[in-house]
Amino acid sequence: MEFGVLGPLEARMHDVSVVPTAGKPRQILALLAIRAGRVVQVETLMAELWGNAIPRSAATTLQTYILQLRRKLTEAGVERTGRTAKDVLATCYGGYRLAPEDFTLDLLEFQQLVRQGDRALADSDPGSASAHLSRALQLWRGPALTDVPVGEILGTEVIGMQEERAWALEMRLDADLSLGRHAEIIGELRMLVSQQPIHETFSAQLMTALYRAGHPWRALDAFQALRHALIKELGVEPSPRLQRLHQSILANDTDLHLSAPVPHALPA
Repeated sequence: MEFGVLGPLEARMHDVSVVPTAGKPRQILALLAIRAGRVVQVETLMAELWGNAIPRSAATTLQTYILQLRRKLTEAGVERTGRTAKDVLATCYGGYRLAPEDFTLDLLEFQQLVRQGDRALADSDPGSASAHLSRALQLWRGPALTDVPVGEILGTEVIGMQEERAWALEMRLDADLSLGRHAEIIGELRMLVSQQPIHETFSAQLMTALYRAGHPWRALDAFQALRHALIKELGVEPSPRLQRLHQSILANDTDLHLSAPVPHALPA
């Protein structure tokens, strides 16, 4: 089975889609796919589907949704694998589990590539880091689970995926800066800063790219735009790391040239 959650929900067996059309079965399938190999408790599924307004018929309705998903698997030819729909979507004590045998999920591939990119950066190999992280980001087909109704449980999962994507993008931009691609990524960084005007890391990367490309005055303008946005939105000044970067640009600090990394916030 092939699952995709980094965009519209995809689920295929033998090139046949097993994604249901109704919203709540899609929620169930998405949550089971994200947690493939692990038992998802009935209470968790009910909380995802109905929040705090769980109806009396919830248990029966949930069983109906599971039967619908198993029927989809059967129609897609699951028995050609030597297993039944109940083997693939198994009933376990207190919940249900998608068996991970012959199972692919774009989220897992994305996370593996991000880990490889992170290790490459730590090993001072920005070329490999950029390649791994670029491949990871290319797996995204749009906002995660964009066509699935999202409850509290899936909502938390989606937030985590989006944060991982943002982290991967920050690292890929760092790698590209280390490779001397500052001129190539200025346009991308301008778009990111326009979309997220109070995102300090993107602003720091834009400032660094502009400075290295020979445009220190534009780098200073980028700092002022960030400062105005932070004051307007949050009533705060840029962080000390951004202020230090600003002062370094004003001083034409040679440490800001290609050999120096972009300053980052310490991990939370």
